[in-house]
Amino acid sequence: MEYDEKLARFRQAHLNPFNKQLGPRQHEQRASEEAPDIASEEALPDLPPGEPEFHCTERVMDLGLSEDHFSRPVGLFLASDIQQLRQAIEECKQVILELPEHSEKQKDAVVRLIHLRLKLQELKDPNEDEPNIRVLLEHRFYKEKSKSVKQTCDKCNTIIWGLIQTWYTCTGCYYRCHSKCLNLISKPCVRSKVSHQAEYELNICPETGLDSQDYRCAECRAPISLRGVPSEARQCDYTGQYYCSHCHWNDLAIIPARVVHNWDFEPRKARAGDMRYLALMVSRPVLRLREINPLLFNYVEELVEIRKLRQDILLMKPYFITCKEAMEARLLLQLQDRQHFVENDEMYSVQDLLDARTGRLGCSLTETHTLFAKHIKLDCERCQAKGFVCELCREGDVLFPFDSHTSVCTECSAVFHRDCYYDNSTTCPKCARLTLRKQSLFQEPGPDVDA
Repeated sequence: MEYDEKLARFRQAHLNPFNKQLGPRQHEQRASEEAPDIASEEALPDLPPGEPEFHCTERVMDLGLSEDHFSRPVGLFLASDIQQLRQAIEECKQVILELPEHSEKQKDAVVRLIHLRLKLQELKDPNEDEPNIRVLLEHRFYKEKSKSVKQTCDKCNTIIWGLIQTWYTCTGCYYRCHSKCLNLISKPCVRSKVSHQAEYELNICPETGLDSQDYRCAECRAPISLRGVPSEARQCDYTGQYYCSHCHWNDLAIIPARVVHNWDFEPRKARAGDMRYLALMVSRPVLRLREINPLLFNYVEELVEIRKLRQDILLMKPYFITCKEAMEARLLLQLQDRQHFVENDEMYSVQDLLDARTGRLGCSLTETHTLFAKHIKLDCERCQAKGFVCELCREGDVLFPFDSHTSVCTECSAVFHRDCYYDNSTTCPKCARLTLRKQSLFQEPGPDVDA
């Protein structure tokens, strides 16, 4: 009798739960073959109290759920494809429902269910049930198709394995994350902030202290401390606030406030979100240098030269707008990467200042200035006909307002030799004649002689 009990328990424990259901004929044949075993099973003693009557519990736990699905090779794991994993998940769900609530075995079964679902997520086809476009918090996420490039998730700070994981990239701020991390994102797209509120923090590292943040991360509100317990507090040099290691990755960026105040281009540590904002703002002309720091032009010679070139280009712009050949040649498109250069001479971007420091901006503007001047003074007869003659000396060549030896009247835009203009008078003769003419028109008429 003891042998029969052991044999019945052995068959129950090693029965494969993934076998397909038997047909009616196979059931009859199986029933005739195992009739003696059924009799022995009926003689089994009752299970101890607290154990469920469902005998499939132990075999599901032993065969599919108690194995380490992440360390074992696929060939050694019975549920190695998607269909078998889904069947094992359903089995595990049924087991959880039948086990006593809040019991240790039920908790273990829940953990195993989570592992099975993670394994199913890894083996699942990325193109199945995953939309190509996801819109969330003004992010516009597109599903990536690259499988070989190894990226880092900006939410959980772990590696994105493109071969087995689905991941998305925001087309606005280039935020990357797993598909499972999309619903955990709490920060809106930085592109919207750049579009609606394009401005910099121009105070150098405006620190307020950890106590003002209640010793919590300024983004995710996780507890942080300068001692690194429970998490290290990392300061962002752009905002002056403190963040945890998940929000602040010690990336380096050029800080605009240090550039405009100290002409300091040394990269400093910034938060991941501020890094994306600074990257999107680097080419936007939002810095009015003469208002922020007018003394900067006294110490940086490159900026003085660039300002003079920009002023000359603005004086050349009316010639090109009224010239048919210049419009057909699209000369103004030479500055399409810096469109603000043909609109004003006050606004700068961080990229302009960076290129001015390296000398690239001065060289490119000099070449453009030479090309524009050549068209106006040599190549185009229509533009040559729009030159000026100095009305003070009436001598010399034809003058243009962008020549280095000329002066331009701010009232009537007349052009004179610089030496003539300052040697004779600071008053424009053309403006003086216009003033006399206006006075003669509005002068009261004298008495009638015949009367």
